[in-house]
Amino acid sequence: MKYSIDRERLQPLSKLEFYAKQVVEGFITGLHKSPFHGFSVEFAEHRLYNSGESTRHIDWKLFAKTERLYVKRYEEETNLRCQIILDHSSSMYFPMKKQPSPDNPNKMTFSVYAAAALLQLLKKQRDAAGLSVFSDKIEMSTDARSSDMHQQHLYRTLENFLEPDDKNTHRTTSAVEALHLIAEQVHKRSLVVIFSDMLENIDHPGTLFSALQHLKYNKHEVILFHVHDKNQELDFEFKQRPYRFVDMETGEKIKLMPEEVRERYREKINSYKEELKLKCGQYKIEFVEADINKGFEQIMLPFLVKRSKLY
Repeated sequence: MKYSIDRERLQPLSKLEFYAKQVVEGFITGLHKSPFHGFSVEFAEHRLYNSGESTRHIDWKLFAKTERLYVKRYEEETNLRCQIILDHSSSMYFPMKKQPSPDNPNKMTFSVYAAAALLQLLKKQRDAAGLSVFSDKIEMSTDARSSDMHQQHLYRTLENFLEPDDKNTHRTTSAVEALHLIAEQVHKRSLVVIFSDMLENIDHPGTLFSALQHLKYNKHEVILFHVHDKNQELDFEFKQRPYRFVDMETGEKIKLMPEEVRERYREKINSYKEELKLKCGQYKIEFVEADINKGFEQIMLPFLVKRSKLY
């Protein structure tokens, strides 16, 4: 069975815009201001004419008033470079479902549709998008481009992750190494959007936090969608009966009654989430709580509306 993205589910979000917070570099007309000056859209300032350069942009009206040659400088409007980073570890296929869908998603299905919605908005704005996928290694990474062919390639790649993970279980996470490598590879001053459950070494999260900080050090604007199933992963809402819990990345199994560990589990997992949220605030990384039970539309809509008002 070939799983494909339902493009109609993306349409309600297509009328919005995806704004970048910081000044970005680029070369195509779009929504975003460039820090570099050229001769394009919006007037910025005058500068003295240098002998020998083109006279095309001399302000002759100003010359008539001052008898001095000034050249008009313009501020380019340019495209955003956005790198979408997708966690492809086995834990992203939780909860296990035979036929996940936008209305009945696992974490991967949610992330694929949210990423596809961003791709559609970026394309509409003539912005460039790239995709990096990691598990225990970087599985793929593309440069940010804005062509139709490139966008279709990214859609097809995302669709490959909609299939249930029955054949590829026990794929572990190495977000730390992957994020460090991606931070070095991504074009400077990009917008980096991460979709991940961030479930790696929660007892010693310092190395993961340093990898997130590395992205900011390289002058990227970073948005982290913390993808989770709140009911089961954070609140541990399981019925009072025996369960066999299986680690989707290692295959390790344990049998227990949920009530025996619920209080301690909630304390630990929520403490980690709050620390992650705090570190993102310190590093000026936008932290988005993405509970898959709400559906990708109900997470993406307020996120995009909020950014349009702020930026």
